[in-house]
Amino acid sequence: MADTILVALGGNAMIKAGQRGEIDEQMSNLNNSLAGVIELIRQGHQVMLTHGNGLQVGHMLIRAEAAGCRFA
Repeated sequence: MADTILVALGGNAMIKAGQRGEIDEQMSNLNNSLAGVIELIRQGHQVMLTHGNGLQVGHMLIRAEAAGCRFA
């Protein structure tokens, strides 16, 4: 039986430091990230993909702090 591997691809996999986050940058970064996932599949593993949400959650936190919300 093949191993099942969970892979989280979040904002850091799609937008690298110093990039603007343009769609062509994100697609290129995603293609590079998926090369490793394809190799896992070729090795016979079952792969489940999810989004890590790190970058998006960070942006939400910045917006909330700018609005005056305080966190313990």
